[in-house]
Parts: sequence; C-alpha cells; structure tokens
Amino acid sequence: MGQVIKGKPVADAITQSIVKDVEALKAKGIAPKLKIVRVGSREDDLAYERGALTRMDKCGILAEVLELPLDIPQADFVKELKAVNDDPTVHGILLFRPLPKHLNMDEIKFVVEPVKDIDCMNPINAAKVFEGDKTGYPPCTSQACMEILDHYGIEIQGKKVTVVGRSMVVGKPLAMLLLDKNATVTVCHSRTTDLPAVCRDAEVVVAAVGKAEMVKSDFINQGAVVIDVGINVNAEGNLCGDVKFDECVDKASMITPVPAGVGSVTTSVLAKHVVKACKIINNI
Repeated sequence: MGQVIKGKPVADAITQSIVKDVEALKAKGIAPKLKIVRVGSREDDLAYERGALTRMDKCGILAEVLELPLDIPQADFVKELKAVNDDPTVHGILLFRPLPKHLNMDEIKFVVEPVKDIDCMNPINAAKVFEGDKTGYPPCTSQACMEILDHYGIEIQGKKVTVVGRSMVVGKPLAMLLLDKNATVTVCHSRTTDLPAVCRDAEVVVAAVGKAEMVKSDFINQGAVVIDVGINVNAEGNLCGDVKFDECVDKASMITPVPAGVGSVTTSVLAKHVVKACKIINNI
C-alpha cells in the first residue's frame, strides 16, 4: 500500500513561515490584508471562503469579504472591483469564479492590478507563470501541488510527469511550474489517444480533469506518485477526487487523498501570496 500524503502538514509548515513574515511586517507598521470578492452565495464559494478566512486568521492576515448581488450589472461590478483595487490597505484580491454568465470576464480579468491578483486571474500574471517570472502569482491550486511535492521530498527533476487536465486554473500553469523544476511534462486531456497508457509511462501523475474517479489503477505504473487535484461527488453522493483512490493506493508509492489532500494546502498558498504582494507593494 502506498503512503497517503496529506495536505495538513504542508499547510501547517507554510503557515508557520507566514506567521513570521507577518510579524516582521507588522513590526514595520504594515498589516497584510486580503479582500475576497464574491457574487452571490454559492455553497462551494462559501465553503472555500470559510477555509480562507480561518487560514488568514491563523496567519495574522486581515481579511474582508465583499458580497455583491447575483444580478449586479457589469458596470456596477467593475466599479466595485476598481474600488477594491484602488484601496491602499488591500494587498491581495481574491475574486471567486465562475461569475454569473451576464458578467463579461474578458473585461473583468484585466481590472485587478497584477500585483494584487493573487490567484492568477489577470492574463499578465498567467504570462509571468509561462515565462518563469517569479514576480507573478501562479493559481493557488497549481502552486499547492508544487508545495506538496516539495514538502514530501518528491524529486521531479528529469522525471516523467503527466498532468491530466489542461485548464488555465490548474493543468496548463502547473505544467509550466513543473517544467521550471526541470521535469519532463506531458499534458493530457479527454481527447488523448490511449490515455491510460500515457499515464502509465509517468513517474508522477497529477489528476486535474474534474471528472469523478476517472483515473483508475490501469492509469498508474507500479510505484508512481499520484497527486489528485479533483473535488467531485461520486455516484454514492460522497466527496471524491479524480482518482479512484481504493484502486490506485496499492500501486502508487505516494498518493494524496480527497478530501484532506491538495485542497487543504490552497488557502495556505493564498496567504503566502498575500504576504508576497504586501512585500512587493511596500518595496520590501
């Protein structure tokens, strides 16, 4: 049976480091602050919000929530977002997505200043991730995967890593982060020919496709490391990942569970990005 590698030890280690940074900033009279912007009250947004607020509190970071009505017009939404953007006390902005369909993301994604865009909404930050520019902010979930690999001493330099999923939220930026660490990366998707065979060729498999328990034991080579990014509900109504955990745990050398895996690290990465933004804004 493979080692089940949980997110909590990773999140705790990141938090300890952040607390020291926040204390040093406060000693200079600077209080890092996160502003969460939420349209409506979707349950998944509220669940993540609760976790984010708890993590900020543990780190000593100020946090506020701006809740906007579900039917807010585009012009009003942009005005509200610009007001948050222009607030000098706010260092990091987290906008929950997806937004209601009547709101135009093609305009909105450029509103938040890149320096305050701590979850990589602005294309400028996406470009920085692809360029390897460390002044940008990778999406928190992509960065959480890297934090887990690093914390558990999983060497990826020169290794074959397959990422299943090509979204801009996880798959594509994660591939860039892996390449930056000299991994040999394959990005797969629903139209990949013989997907299980491609995954079996990898020493590390990251499942980020958003389909419940799609990755089964025939996707996994004996001794591979498996990182499961998915958050889904299976046919029995239980929370599950993109990986069929019970099938894969015996073949993997290490595997993240769902829940208590990658998702539990994302709020710590969010806090890390707020502190980074605060330092950049204050020329520290």
